[in-house]
Amino acid sequence: MCRKKTRVVQIGNRFIGGGNTILIQSMTNTKTEDVKATVAQIKALTAAGCEIIRCAVPTMEAAEALESIKRQITIPLVADIHFDYRLAIAAIEHGADKIRINPGNIGDKDRIQAVVNAAKERNIPIRVGVNSGSLEKDIVARHRGVTAEGLVESALQKVHLIEKMGYDNLVISIKSSDVLMCVRAHEILAQYTDYPLHVGITEAGTLFSGNIKSAIGLGLILHQGIGDTIRVSLTGDPLEEIKSAKQILKTLGLRKGGIEVVSCPTCGRTEIDLISLANQVENMVQDIDLDIKVAVMGCPVNGPGEAKEADIGIAGGKGVGLLIKKGEIVKKVPESELLGCLREELLNWKE
Repeated sequence: MCRKKTRVVQIGNRFIGGGNTILIQSMTNTKTEDVKATVAQIKALTAAGCEIIRCAVPTMEAAEALESIKRQITIPLVADIHFDYRLAIAAIEHGADKIRINPGNIGDKDRIQAVVNAAKERNIPIRVGVNSGSLEKDIVARHRGVTAEGLVESALQKVHLIEKMGYDNLVISIKSSDVLMCVRAHEILAQYTDYPLHVGITEAGTLFSGNIKSAIGLGLILHQGIGDTIRVSLTGDPLEEIKSAKQILKTLGLRKGGIEVVSCPTCGRTEIDLISLANQVENMVQDIDLDIKVAVMGCPVNGPGEAKEADIGIAGGKGVGLLIKKGEIVKKVPESELLGCLREELLNWKE
């Protein structure tokens, strides 16, 4: 797919926009003031594949904690600010690589200018964030409700305000929990700006519903070449956001690397606990850096044939398991040894 051309913005040690790799973001759910817990979560997210992390900064103590957190992590840190412009300035002073603000709730123009001046002094990008749930009343009235056009109008108003204040090191984010509205808003916005766009479906929901809404929304947006960073927003463990984001990017052909696990649906021929086995395989391969496809099949009759398109696969039944390469059976092992056998093969993989 052809990516929309956006300008390049540096966030810490990473670059977004301009055709650079679409980066995966997440947000900590620890208290930012708890440095130890926050650092531990960021390190776990980094190991899982998170490339930019955002932390809530609701207090001055949280802003001050960013300095210590920054010293202990390796990915760019974004400070998420609402309502108090002084927290934005403090976050910048304590090392945030980018700040996320909604100028509509940060205060009057003088306060916004103070934040812009602080960001400009250190050349820290500002992410201008607009959510459908906080759209200005006059825009809602003019558009007769919350609409994609209203989201874009609100975002561009704020961007133009900051530009008039002498700053254009910006990233834009417009989000809605209404998937199709969010998609339409990005389609419109991409026509009017070349700033990098951070894409996500806000308040998407639980692991089940949130993944479905995010996959559909992000898939429709990214497939049009729109988007420079993404977050899958889930009500749950942030590690799940990273797994989902990686899978969305891989499915769209926007990322390579990492093992792809495919598995058959269960049927009446299944004679092993295929659901458990497939989940175990998916978890087991997370730390193995191979760009191959692994098939998990529940039927030793059709398993070899169904696994032909995979590089390697396993199938089991009646207490035994088969190891399959390119559709050919290469080994039969007891079912209890099947997972370990597969892992050994992957760790010693040769084409």
